[in-house]
Amino acid sequence: MTSSAASSMPGRVRIGAQIAPQHALYPKIRETLTEVEALGTDVAFNWDHFFPLSGEKDGLHFESWTLLAAWAEQTSTIQLGALVNCNSYRNADLQADMARTIDHISGGRFIFGTGSGWFERDYDEYGYDFGSVGSRLDALAVDLPRIEARWAKLNPPPVRDIPVLIGGGGEKKTLRIVAKHADIWHSFSTPAVLEHKLGVLSGWCDTVGRDLAEIEISTELRGRTVQEADQLYDLGARLFTLGLSGPHYDLAPLTDWLAWRDSKNAL
Repeated sequence: MTSSAASSMPGRVRIGAQIAPQHALYPKIRETLTEVEALGTDVAFNWDHFFPLSGEKDGLHFESWTLLAAWAEQTSTIQLGALVNCNSYRNADLQADMARTIDHISGGRFIFGTGSGWFERDYDEYGYDFGSVGSRLDALAVDLPRIEARWAKLNPPPVRDIPVLIGGGGEKKTLRIVAKHADIWHSFSTPAVLEHKLGVLSGWCDTVGRDLAEIEISTELRGRTVQEADQLYDLGARLFTLGLSGPHYDLAPLTDWLAWRDSKNAL
């Protein structure tokens, strides 16, 4: 895929804030979400782990889905989801039902972010089979059609067609799953890597009969310069997420990136 082809993808820039549920008690997380929404952030994400991913390994930490249900009730405008849910931790049909329920609580603001899982400590301490990268991806490929089928059976159904966000950049399996199922594809790619991966994803879209332009391209902002973000934008990225961690959840960088979003959307 060429830069010019990628940059022709439609869509406004959106900014997400990943409020990592670590190193802070719930009142601080709740307060941070209120501030993030008030700033006009488009999406609030958490993550689906059972232990901190940085800092004190046994530090404060909370579970993803129960937080998301509370967030759905607390907020009124911001979209929300996990970046990303771990498919291995819950039965596929149960995931679909939980997603549908949170979609109703939020009034249709839920994003079903999912992936195959990777943090081995979560698996070991909670009694899940870690398997291999390949086996976990195979399970995700099997479970996504089950999730979609369950959404079609639930009464009441989801408020809307719940957007599916898939994280990861594996070229043989992950991007094929993305081409088949995702409304949003998230990666941590540099501009050079993103350009290459988009070419691979475009090939998989051709294989499965999908238009790449239907998939919103999502990436991470933490550690990025404005120049890098501009390059990712030119390649077609439209959802940019900034990671925030407790105990303090510094929102100053988020404010700066929201201003960058507004400048892009004014073009």
